[in-house]
Amino acid sequence: MNTKYLLYLQISLEYFASMSKKIRIVLIEDDTDDVELLQEALEKNSVSFEMTVLKDGSMAASYLEKVSALPHIIIMDFNLPRVHGREVISLIRANEKFANVPILILSTSSSREDIAFAYSAGADKYLVKPSTIEAIKETVCTILELANNKTTFSS
Repeated sequence: MNTKYLLYLQISLEYFASMSKKIRIVLIEDDTDDVELLQEALEKNSVSFEMTVLKDGSMAASYLEKVSALPHIIIMDFNLPRVHGREVISLIRANEKFANVPILILSTSSSREDIAFAYSAGADKYLVKPSTIEAIKETVCTILELANNKTTFSS
């Protein structure tokens, strides 16, 4: 990665982290290591957040029916047990109250078919799960940009 881009990431992270309001995140992810990695990345970048973790697609379907305080962003894996991510994203977008909640897909799949489906089904961004420190920072920056651009923060 070039130096200018890394500087941009650092400035963006500092700007978004300086916001004092908590970001409400729904993470639909079955891999505990990935959950912990994302939480740690957000904490290391001084992001104030509260996270609801749903371990499979069927939990996501149940959550959609019951939630009262909308999340600022939904982050989800595509390869989920019980109900696949393809079905979950369709369920989310079919629910009117989630129309303006951004969806970030974080998946190990780099399949063009999966990426195309995600965007056509209403994902705002699709990223292959990060494997470097720079990619993790970029992921955090993307989360903050999506959450800030699409929704209004509330305490």
